[in-house]
Amino acid sequence: MNGPAHRMRRLHKNGVRTRLTVFCILALALIACSLFSEHLCPYDPYAQDLENALAAPSATHVLGTDRYGRDMLSRVLIGSRTSIASTLSLVGIIMVFGTAIGVLCGWNGKRLDSLVMRISDMFLAFPGLVFALAVAGILGGGLHNAIFALAAISWPKYARIARNQTLALKEATFIKAARLSGSTGTEIICRHILPNIAGPVLVTGMLDIGTMMMELAGLSYLGLGAKPPAAEWGSMMSDARSLLQTVPWVTFAPGVAIFISVMVFNLFGDAVRDYLDPKAGER
Repeated sequence: MNGPAHRMRRLHKNGVRTRLTVFCILALALIACSLFSEHLCPYDPYAQDLENALAAPSATHVLGTDRYGRDMLSRVLIGSRTSIASTLSLVGIIMVFGTAIGVLCGWNGKRLDSLVMRISDMFLAFPGLVFALAVAGILGGGLHNAIFALAAISWPKYARIARNQTLALKEATFIKAARLSGSTGTEIICRHILPNIAGPVLVTGMLDIGTMMMELAGLSYLGLGAKPPAAEWGSMMSDARSLLQTVPWVTFAPGVAIFISVMVFNLFGDAVRDYLDPKAGER
């Protein structure tokens, strides 16, 4: 009776590992393209050629040109640096900050925990993107302000995860043994708490990359993110939205880049979740 079930579990585990490897390679390829985008661009992404404006896709310009005659493939490639690097920086900031706050609240508890959790409730009570629009609008737009606005409304999720995990672990037997051995609170957090909560926090961060990329592109599309002539996928779509019916490739090129990137990072996050929690993939 156990033979078929064991084989099924083994096949499932091998499938999860294969998916994780494939999407990890694809995610790393996207990151590598963004890092070396300057060397991959066939043309100067900011060089204007008005005589060749709005040229259709061809062998010379694979994705066509925009209203200023700039090569769209080059702009999509150079825009990946801004879009992907900004998203990864944003996720890293909120993951580190939220986890630190959550661990501190869960470990110390009492008044600090109550105060911070009420603040996080206030942030979570508003629709995330609407709150980010308000914050970015007050700050005056710009890529850095857009990142700050999204970070300001996204950290409570990580704080709550870290807090709940810390509260569950602080009463565990091995934590009590560490206390009896003379370990300080900082040593216990660094050696025992953080390694044990890293899994759920990491999975949440991986699944958040696609969401943050969409929201950052959304702010840029609305004029509250990266400003032209900077190449950023959301701002590129915003700049070309009036040309959608006449020269659709100018809008489709950055749109497809966003779609592919979000899909790859989301599937990579799903694979990481299934690998760290095999039962998640069986439900």
